[in-house]
Amino acid sequence: MKTPLILIVFLSIYSSNTISAELPGVWESEAAARAKLLSEVKWTPVAETMPNRKGGFFQKGTEYTGVPYSSVRSIGRYIGYDISLRTFLAAVENPRSVLYTETLVGKLSNAAAFYGAVCSSYTSYALLCGVPEVSRHHGPDFREGVIPVAPQSGRAARVGDIIFTPPARKNGGSHIEIVTAVTHSSRGEVFSILVEESKPPTTISTERTVAEFDAHLAAKKRELYRITDLDQWRGSNRAEPLHFPNYENDAAPPTINRSLLLDLGDWVVYEKGQPVKFNVMDRDERGTKALVIRCDENVVEEITMTQPGVVERIFTECGDYTAAVTHADGSQSESCHFAVCDLNYEVPESISISKEWSVSFKPENMEIIAINLQSISDSYGRHPLFLTNADRRAGSITVPANLLKKTGRLHVWLIGEHPLGRLKQLKTITMVE
Repeated sequence: MKTPLILIVFLSIYSSNTISAELPGVWESEAAARAKLLSEVKWTPVAETMPNRKGGFFQKGTEYTGVPYSSVRSIGRYIGYDISLRTFLAAVENPRSVLYTETLVGKLSNAAAFYGAVCSSYTSYALLCGVPEVSRHHGPDFREGVIPVAPQSGRAARVGDIIFTPPARKNGGSHIEIVTAVTHSSRGEVFSILVEESKPPTTISTERTVAEFDAHLAAKKRELYRITDLDQWRGSNRAEPLHFPNYENDAAPPTINRSLLLDLGDWVVYEKGQPVKFNVMDRDERGTKALVIRCDENVVEEITMTQPGVVERIFTECGDYTAAVTHADGSQSESCHFAVCDLNYEVPESISISKEWSVSFKPENMEIIAINLQSISDSYGRHPLFLTNADRRAGSITVPANLLKKTGRLHVWLIGEHPLGRLKQLKTITMVE
């Protein structure tokens, strides 16, 4: 990660709004800039069928600002975590991509488009987390290095502060927002506060006066928190050692292939055995002769194509692949890049919460970075465990005894990472005393 690029993006935004103010610290400035990578991106649907979390569909030909809101469930590949922003932007340009041909509506609660952010993945992205922290885990009840702001008022707000909305009812949903700019009067008093959040249908930026900000806090008993030590707050959940989030890629406008795109976009990972759909579009009307698929520079298949269309293939060999179109004049298009990977892991059918237990794995063309444990009987029982190099060499990770507090069912997510994206696999086991 090149910090100067992020910092320059932030300072250009911040200085245009500030009358007179003390600049925020370095990590706070960078967090605001990272948030804006997702909240200020512009995209335009090319088909009528991309589901909108507020209902209906995003309108074809209408430009939207900010990434779409999708689902808290992990089946949707989170922008900034499981895929890069450029992959989403490539998928948007393909009318045959999963954004338009698939929907999570009716399959998962509170879900819509296949790609998207939610409030907690959005703030976790800004705060340089390796995997998303759920919204209620942002605050001092669950984390070190974070405190309530005093007074609970916009007069005390700073860039990087987070706003937590508690559940309206027991086991209900909560919400998290982040302060990305604070402007001051010439006397140094807070004049306005810019708050950004992921909320249906896309990210939302709201600038409020102090009075409006205070009313916002009071409306749903919201709490304003300040992270005093980012490293302590994150603990082991740090993005720096990982491929994702990749802020450099997200900050650079991608060049989208105009000859063909994949159903998952471009620069993306597929599971071994998962169908890959190539949409040969020939947008520039250069004519087509063939679709050429390569693995590690070796030609896997050359498919004769005299006109645009969709080709579907299943790959059973893991590796790094490219696909390109041979035009009518014999020239080659830009390549789409994808990887085929396999996680391969085993967990016991049941475990005792009072004893340590292990997850074993043998991935192909991908590195295991973490397991994420989510108790079904305890919504607060969420534990991402990051692997050490010793764990990877051993091909297993040991879960300590008494980490989980309640018996019942447990979701075990194995998270693998490739430079082009992440894969997650879920297995459910039973916890007993």
